[in-house]
Amino acid sequence: MDDELKKPVKASSIIHEGALFVADAHYPHHGEEFLLLLKALEEGRIEAPQLFLMGDIFDLIFGCGEYILSHQREAVETLRRLSERMEIHYLEGNHDFLLKNIFPNINVHPRGSQPVLMELEGEKVMLSHGDRYETGWGYEIFSRLLRCRGLLCLLLPWQKRVVEANLRPLRGKSICKELKGFDQKVQKILAHYPEDARWVVEGHFHQGRIVGERYVALPSLACQKAIARVEGGSWVFYPFDPERGELGAPLKEEKPHKER
Repeated sequence: MDDELKKPVKASSIIHEGALFVADAHYPHHGEEFLLLLKALEEGRIEAPQLFLMGDIFDLIFGCGEYILSHQREAVETLRRLSERMEIHYLEGNHDFLLKNIFPNINVHPRGSQPVLMELEGEKVMLSHGDRYETGWGYEIFSRLLRCRGLLCLLLPWQKRVVEANLRPLRGKSICKELKGFDQKVQKILAHYPEDARWVVEGHFHQGRIVGERYVALPSLACQKAIARVEGGSWVFYPFDPERGELGAPLKEEKPHKER
């Protein structure tokens, strides 16, 4: 491979028109859509200047040990190839973390570095997976332990047993539902963000809604089978057709879909 291709595509603090936002695919246990979307991008059937992966893209992946990669090798390799020719930002979620050594050419943003400040048409945009605020102290402690590389690497001799024990409950987990009181939760979350942020964009909740004037609750690729594209200074939701490898007509506000 040419040395020039090994260098990360230069990161921009500007969100460009046509940028794609993908959240909560939970690959591979909740559908093949993510892998097929990557292939559509690689083959040019879908075009985008930037790709933002907003966390929980994989159902479980972390950067310590090779066994975890064996469950999603094709998607990992395809994403690595894409990162050699397009700008990709990956905001780590609660299912995917310690990723930089897996994806050296991708602009990886750990939970502790979120929200990520970007700009769209001269206005401030704040990006986060969605588990940064209003989660409770118990979740905060759990999140810090989960991302402790030293602890994970200590378990390397038993990595197959540890990974399988964690994957087993994820395979059949129901993740698609409408959250009651979500609008009220959004207001609490927004209180943590600066008032001059024009947009706050998060995944995590699997809702696929724009709440109020500035909060984008991204659709889940696993649940709504949709992604978001930046158009005219806003976010438009599009269904992804995995068979054709194309985006469908823009969606109106959607409620969470039941899993197939």
